[in-house]
Amino acid sequence: MKAKAEIDPGICGFKTVVTAESEDGRNVTFNFTSGCETIKKYGDQINAISPVDAIMTLGPNENPMLLEARKLLQTAGCCDACVVPAAAVKIMHIVSGMAIPRDVTLTITKE
Repeated sequence: MKAKAEIDPGICGFKTVVTAESEDGRNVTFNFTSGCETIKKYGDQINAISPVDAIMTLGPNENPMLLEARKLLQTAGCCDACVVPAAAVKIMHIVSGMAIPRDVTLTITKE
């Protein structure tokens, strides 16, 4: 199964496309396309630990995809609230059958 997330992360303007694929419903590989150099590095880091075992990401240990994101985003001086890593985890859950595909909306207003 394959899934794709098209992400407009907000103020940075670096639209990103993440695709995930799994042949066995457990081990997932990814492809990241982005104008953001940090997200390109993140994609390289995820490819280095791929395939990611989707079932193991639900255990008591920190999700390795989010761990890699946190380490990279903090050292790169980027916003650690970047939505790209969360979107990658979401589509991993979809291709592994742990979630149903549905759009996610985040609406931000200043009050």
